[in-house]
Amino acid sequence: MFFNKSKRAVITAVLLSLSISNGFYISAAGNQAEDEDPIDLSHMDIHIANKAKSAKFVYIDGKPESETVRNNETDSVRRVVTQYYYDQFRNSQDPDMPYFMFMSKSASMMLGIGGGVRMRAFYDWNGAVPTNAFAPSTIPIPADPASRQRFNATPSGTYLNFQMIGSHTLIGNYGLYIEADFTGYEGRDFRLKKSYAVIRDFTFGYATSTFSDQAALPAVVDAAGPNNKFSATNVLVRYMPRFKKKWYLAVSVETPATAIDVRGKDVRVASNWLPDGAAFVQYEWKRGQHVRLSGIVRSLSYYSNIRDKRENLTGWAVQLSSVAHPERHLTTYATLNYGQGYAGLGGDMMYGSYDLVVDPSDTSRLYAPKMFGWCAGLQYNFRPDLFATVAASQTHYMPKAGTDVNDYRYGTFICGNIFWSILPRLTVAAEYDWGMRRNISGIHKASSRLNLTAMFTF
Repeated sequence: MFFNKSKRAVITAVLLSLSISNGFYISAAGNQAEDEDPIDLSHMDIHIANKAKSAKFVYIDGKPESETVRNNETDSVRRVVTQYYYDQFRNSQDPDMPYFMFMSKSASMMLGIGGGVRMRAFYDWNGAVPTNAFAPSTIPIPADPASRQRFNATPSGTYLNFQMIGSHTLIGNYGLYIEADFTGYEGRDFRLKKSYAVIRDFTFGYATSTFSDQAALPAVVDAAGPNNKFSATNVLVRYMPRFKKKWYLAVSVETPATAIDVRGKDVRVASNWLPDGAAFVQYEWKRGQHVRLSGIVRSLSYYSNIRDKRENLTGWAVQLSSVAHPERHLTTYATLNYGQGYAGLGGDMMYGSYDLVVDPSDTSRLYAPKMFGWCAGLQYNFRPDLFATVAASQTHYMPKAGTDVNDYRYGTFICGNIFWSILPRLTVAAEYDWGMRRNISGIHKASSRLNLTAMFTF
């Protein structure tokens, strides 16, 4: 009787654990993993399994008496830890699953407390980028002769994260997640990065935008990542069910964060009055491999001083993205997006105010400029704990004719790196970054950076 009761608790814990978004979400992929032949696993899958095995489980109110029950609980929770790394909203730079997992005796509640110490050092030459993140849009044109080279080191990206999973008779399975890191003022101040709750298929709180496909972005050492990286974090309400085993559908309403150009005297910023609406449909043919079509619609407002009225425009974007393992050593990444008025969601353009810009033919009006971007990456695992990545991305800005010729036209980012996990939770990496900014006039400037990083998580 005791065994049956504990077994039910284990099953409950596993199911509720898989329901938490951004590491805990409903997915039969966890069950699918049990059916996979180890021979079919990619090197990346094996590396993830090794990370999951490094987690330590601590009972907070006494262990179950039966060794069989304890082993079953450990195996079940370890599958939950493994599933964390296959989350659609997780990128390689995001936190590892906490090293210490505290469980109740019945395994119906689990708390993870973790963190990571990250150190980055970089050296720029051929023209220094003025930001710690290597963003092509920030490359100065013309070059500043006083800043041809630059060296810096920063602990930015060091983090703490907390995860709790539980079940209640009234609301059913739920999860709580808090993540904060040291990337605030001067890259050292502590700031909240994510904070949300998940109840069944619903997510409430400050979480990654539904428009973002973090899993489809290649592993990059630099904090900015590909210049086509859209990874906005918003306060949102998301509904994300899974159906027919391999399909996901998500819809959300999200608090907008707009970047509007009001350099002219004829216009000023107006308050946001409608949430963004985002959605995606995704087909996942195997755990950690999918293709997704995402979309977002935004309300963008400004106030015209000349007409003394509020103007409301619409921004929108679509994105096609994918991640796959065509061969056990290889992982491919790809994203392609297009739209207008979505620059504030991330990428190269977020360093300016490009959601709405001044119409060159009428300075009393703003418009939502069009944009186009792409990213492609290829990762090769020499061993499960040693891999190299090459990636390239571009972001194109397509404003109306008559725009200032010194404005940004497009940026290119190319990188090559190598990651080595000396231990499952100790990783070192080196990367070469090359970026170029081209203005509307055709004038362009390139810059190079060497990135080194070490990351230890617990």
